Amino acid sequence: MLEKYNHLEVESAAQAHWTARDAYRVTEDRSKKKFYACSMLPYPSGKLHMGHVRNYTINDMLARQLRMQGYNVLMPMGWDAFGLPAENAAMKNSVPPAQWTFDNIAYMKTQMQAMGLAIDWSREVATCTPEYYKWNQWLFLKMLDKGIAYRKTQVVNWDPVDMTVLANEQVIDGKGWRTGAVVEKREIPGYYLKITDYAEELLGQVQDDLPGWPERVKLMQENWIGKSEGVRFAFPHSIKDSSGQLIDGGKMYVFTTRADTIMGVTFCAVAPEHPLATHAAKTNPKLAAFIESCKQGGTTEAELAVREKEGMPTGLQVTHPLNGHPIDVWVGNYVLMGYGDGAVMGVPGHDERDFAFALKYDLPIVQVVHIDHLHYDYHHWNDWYGDKQRGVTINSDSFSGLSFQDAVNAVAHALQVKGLGDKKTTWRLRDWGVSRQRYWGTPIPIIHCDEHGAVPVPEKDLPVVLPQDCIPDGSGNPLNKHEGFHAGVVCPICGAKARRETDTMDTFVDSSWYFMRYCDPHNTEHMVAEGADYWMPMDQYIGGIEHAILHLLYARFWTKVMRDLDLVKCDEPFSKLLTQGMVLNGAFSHKPAAGGIQYHWESEVDVVRNERDQITGGTLKTDGTPLHYELTTMSKSKSNGVDPQDLIERYGADTARLYTMFTAPPEATLEWNDASVEGSYRFLRRVWNFGVKLAAMDSAAARASVASASSLKDVEFSKAAKALRHEVHTVLKQVDYDYQRMQYNTVVSGGMKLLNALEDFKALDTAGAQVALIEGFGILLRCLYPATPHVTHALWTELGYVDRFGDLLDAAWPVVDPLALVQDEIELMLQVNGKLRGSIHVPAAASKAEIEAAALACEAFTKAAAGAAPKKIIVVPGRLVNLVL
Repeated sequence: MLEKYNHLEVESAAQAHWTARDAYRVTEDRSKKKFYACSMLPYPSGKLHMGHVRNYTINDMLARQLRMQGYNVLMPMGWDAFGLPAENAAMKNSVPPAQWTFDNIAYMKTQMQAMGLAIDWSREVATCTPEYYKWNQWLFLKMLDKGIAYRKTQVVNWDPVDMTVLANEQVIDGKGWRTGAVVEKREIPGYYLKITDYAEELLGQVQDDLPGWPERVKLMQENWIGKSEGVRFAFPHSIKDSSGQLIDGGKMYVFTTRADTIMGVTFCAVAPEHPLATHAAKTNPKLAAFIESCKQGGTTEAELAVREKEGMPTGLQVTHPLNGHPIDVWVGNYVLMGYGDGAVMGVPGHDERDFAFALKYDLPIVQVVHIDHLHYDYHHWNDWYGDKQRGVTINSDSFSGLSFQDAVNAVAHALQVKGLGDKKTTWRLRDWGVSRQRYWGTPIPIIHCDEHGAVPVPEKDLPVVLPQDCIPDGSGNPLNKHEGFHAGVVCPICGAKARRETDTMDTFVDSSWYFMRYCDPHNTEHMVAEGADYWMPMDQYIGGIEHAILHLLYARFWTKVMRDLDLVKCDEPFSKLLTQGMVLNGAFSHKPAAGGIQYHWESEVDVVRNERDQITGGTLKTDGTPLHYELTTMSKSKSNGVDPQDLIERYGADTARLYTMFTAPPEATLEWNDASVEGSYRFLRRVWNFGVKLAAMDSAAARASVASASSLKDVEFSKAAKALRHEVHTVLKQVDYDYQRMQYNTVVSGGMKLLNALEDFKALDTAGAQVALIEGFGILLRCLYPATPHVTHALWTELGYVDRFGDLLDAAWPVVDPLALVQDEIELMLQVNGKLRGSIHVPAAASKAEIEAAALACEAFTKAAAGAAPKKIIVVPGRLVNLVL
């Protein structure tokens, strides 16, 4: 046995042992309770970061501890390997995205293996392989056949220099992020998935059927799905197009949840793409120019929410459906054509956005809801203007004097009678657009024929294989120019020469079902089969809060589609969800005169600390530039990242794992602290040193006694040994509970308490004492093993526990001995007049009178009392005795 802890040797030997055993390969064993624990798969960016280390260690602790409890545990891993970063890297380095991606996968896999993660690598998937994305294409065709997938035109951000579509986040101040060219809005055809068909089920189950999910994640899902109950109605008009036909049949529809305020409408706003806006712009150059300016920039609700609200009158009017008054129509840059009907009613009296818009453009404001004793100020918005619970309608003709719901019902009925509207439920959720005008993604399996249009690729011809030799150069999708991709393509219907679809699928498609493919990773005949029946639904999913909406929502939708196609039996994919906190570290920065923010590594900085030794700032060593200091997410771009590989080489994987688990609960943010990392390493050295001490003991008989609980019953324990066993099993009981609730920081704390108790135990004069010590250290090793598997494996083997309990991988989880928790004697704190004066030891079954007698007889009391008799004795059972003089 090594006399000193050498993490390099210890971890290398442990990993070689696990590899030789093929220790983590899992099969569908129906004789055991199954548990499927999975971390969100990473993007192969090139290197792991400390967030990865934390995420995967949480999963690993869960998997290892449950395996010791007899579960059949699956912990797989894969790679979310398609996406834009690979294309950007390809342009930068002039290498195909495939080469860059697979090189990164290989390196990151070695990093994961160095961490000692209990991953079943036989189930590894990479979403960029034809074996995987074939099933993206296959299910897409099934959805197309069922009407869940469909084709329609979509408005996109078009960079005229790069000749490519940009994501909204790549549009900065209306310009392309890379070229600086003014971005254009173009309508192009694309494919959508009808996630809205599942909106009711997605909402209902997130509210009722996911008790193992964090409440804040469920709320985020609810808000994104966004069910709204209101009234959809039309403003009639007589506006005709150039052919003399009424535009949209002479009705401009809107939806509102505040039909009670309908008599307060003073204007209407339409989206820049609305037919009325287009019609008006034909004869109004200023309006046409305004509409074009509206089309520059983002197209999401989030972007429009922060954009300054601007508008321009169209010169057109529609008619109020109830009082017949003319209503001016404006074009508003805050109205989305893709949401609802692309038009909104303007009620500035009771909507904050409309109020600001009306003040800006000097539009009428009418109060139609009143709350007693509150004064309406037409120049300043007050929150009560939008209160629908306390208000009563006023200035609303026959609808005056009604509460919110009564007014809504009355207005809906009146509109229904006129044939202009009715109650309706709407959803914020929109169908999922999956077309991307990008190269590095799953090819959409469609062939375009001049005669037959978009034709699905026959199932027998799947997968449509993505060429791996393309190097994007910024001049558009290279698939458009790849002769091999289009060579020999004919229409499946008529056999005429045709062309492949060059759009690829949104990468959220890849991550929407990968966890099911882990269950049947090598099945060439089926997307999923018996493996998914056994493992799904997943028992525990672990990942970052940044995926709380889209990834989880799409995965839930994908699961329901697969269920409806009889591919899986579960309704929901993830029974329990844990969103781990971020890893934070201090960052030093300054703002150069040229603009932006420049970050600096701590090694470049003279650090400034306050009287409590806390960092408050710093200056650059080179020129003394003052620097701002803040705690922020750890990343290389902020010069505050910690390379896990460096950490593993310097201190070992066990130290990295122990530190990330001990420093904060899994859900909380972790503030990096180099001194605490060293403290974790010192603790593991103490564990090793204690093992060396134990190995030196001549204790063959004692070691044999710890093999089973029955043999322990025959051991005669001394008073000190009983006290040690009581402490060990008390801590074990708490550690058990902490494992159940995944509070791994307190699990590690429990391990530290166990080591302290073992180190403090000095009474080695009897065989029973040795038994207590060896039993206690065996419990410590098993408690720490899920967090620090290498060092505990080595000690377990070297000290001979493996001979009695088997390999630590599969050793039974220690069981709390109820007899060890029974104390012959207890310690009570002794107080005199409420002040602590020491303690007394009494039999565990001592009566109140016996406790009082022991307190009166102890030296601490007689000194404090100086001969005086107590006026009162207070006994708090199991805790203290207070003698009042």
